Amino acid sequence: MKANMEIGNQDQPAFKILLSCPTGLSSSQVSVDFGQVYDRIPHPDVNLENSISEIWDQRVQKNASLFNGLKFRYGGYSFSGGAGTDQEPHVCLHLGLTDYRTFVGTNLNPLWERFLLPSEDDFRQCQHTSSPLGNGAVIETSDKKIIVLQRSKNVGEFPGHYVFPGGHPEPEEIGISSHDNRDDNSHQIMKEKLSQEMFDSITREVVEEIGVPADSLSSVYGNSTTVS
Repeated sequence: MKANMEIGNQDQPAFKILLSCPTGLSSSQVSVDFGQVYDRIPHPDVNLENSISEIWDQRVQKNASLFNGLKFRYGGYSFSGGAGTDQEPHVCLHLGLTDYRTFVGTNLNPLWERFLLPSEDDFRQCQHTSSPLGNGAVIETSDKKIIVLQRSKNVGEFPGHYVFPGGHPEPEEIGISSHDNRDDNSHQIMKEKLSQEMFDSITREVVEEIGVPADSLSSVYGNSTTVS
């Protein structure tokens, strides 16, 4: 599984790979720690914080099809097992909640660098940004072709660009609309649903975006699958 990428300035690399698992991870090797502690912290600069709404309103005026959907917020990860141990690799994703509007107004803000804190710790550096968790798939067909898509001209991010199929795990797909209190039994069931959503979501994206039936896809490992 390859993790988050962040845009840098001329003095920084264009992206940073936070985690790489070349053999891929199955659903049993991925868990989720979900909680309000991983939500975005508002920026103390009131003018900068107000720019989130201003930018969103400008975007919606130009493109009325934009929709402010709820997203999982990436708040870091923990890793255990793997090389040098007698345990298989396991990744626990730390996730909170955010939305598309806040993503547009922070991560895509022309002043996005002002939302970052000077820190080597990624979670602290990005505590004021939306940082929604995304997913992506490299699709290899049975005749060894790789599928890429061209984005619509009517989308909010990178219109017309060529991309791999992908999108976001969706909180509302598994009944999450807020951080509500659950009993221990319900909490455990939700944790299992959260972990499975990390894999089910990419299958949905592939089916929706390239039009193949779900039963023609092989099992998902990490970010990749194949089409038969």
